[in-house]
Amino acid sequence: MMKLSQSELAPLCERLIAELPNGGIVVLQGDLASGKTTFTQAFADYLGVDDAVTSPTFSLQQCYGKQLYHYDLYNYGFEKFLSLGMMEELEHEGYHLIEWGDETLIGWLKRAGMESVILKITKCDDESRCYEVQRA
Repeated sequence: MMKLSQSELAPLCERLIAELPNGGIVVLQGDLASGKTTFTQAFADYLGVDDAVTSPTFSLQQCYGKQLYHYDLYNYGFEKFLSLGMMEELEHEGYHLIEWGDETLIGWLKRAGMESVILKITKCDDESRCYEVQRA
């Protein structure tokens, strides 16, 4: 587990890229306002993405070039994600960060043979978050 402030996320980004050197899926788990979108912004900065990263809560997906895809299942859930054909999006090369991914999604990814990691984010205090990386 790593305790980091918003300005200290580069080592965590490095670790995720080491875990998924050819791109892959990062399932972001945490309570509301735990920092899932904030982490995605830091990851985009680390990759050199110039676009402003915003939460895709209502759009379901945001694409940043051909290297970063950001999803939010909060309003839709996995079943809607699946019915919209969004799982095909995960086949694009690059990094796919999925907020609010649950065990159903993780199970589906395993069965599909898609490489992924889980990033659990919890609020440690007002200034920092605790991050735990697990292989899915």
